[in-house]
Amino acid sequence: MPRGRYSLLDPHDHTPFAHEHFQCAPGPSGWRYVSQVTTTEGDHRGSVDLALDELGRPLRLELHAGGWQVRGAALDGVTWVRTDPTGTHATEGNVRAHAFTGTSPAFLVATARLLRLTPSAAATRVRLVDFTEPVLAPLTVDQSWTLVEREAHATDNGPLIVDAYQVTALDTGERHTVHLAGDVVVAAPGVELDDLQSPPSVFAP
Repeated sequence: MPRGRYSLLDPHDHTPFAHEHFQCAPGPSGWRYVSQVTTTEGDHRGSVDLALDELGRPLRLELHAGGWQVRGAALDGVTWVRTDPTGTHATEGNVRAHAFTGTSPAFLVATARLLRLTPSAAATRVRLVDFTEPVLAPLTVDQSWTLVEREAHATDNGPLIVDAYQVTALDTGERHTVHLAGDVVVAAPGVELDDLQSPPSVFAP
């Protein structure tokens, strides 16, 4: 069961603004990721609880940030309920999308798991609902994912397979690269892996 810490970085000046303390593991129903997010000073900032089914679809999502809460799942596309900090108002949303995304590195693993790309596969388009911080506002985005490289790196525990994905935002054409080893994000824009206490999990084919 991998556990560790990511630093979340400002996309403009690359300074850390939060730390995400996580643990994740495959299970009988798919994969689960839970984390607590703190400020760089150590104050509580939010949390993530994401469970996928064996096909990579979101069985359950619960996000907390800035007092806001989102609960969602794959249902007629994706469906969610967003609650304000006072707890007095809740709004429901539904979009014909494949899955969710957001600030947490968990969503990069989840999207890769959903698409299950191979190095020879063509670019695959995916529609996601992005919960943008600080108020978890939903935004529908379209991306293209391509698995451009798969490399084996020697470690004390045997070879570590790292996949490099090219991700393109289809509305702007902006491209970036995401490196994943099993269910851990090794490197991605806005994400640094600071600490990993056990090897990444390897998903079954």
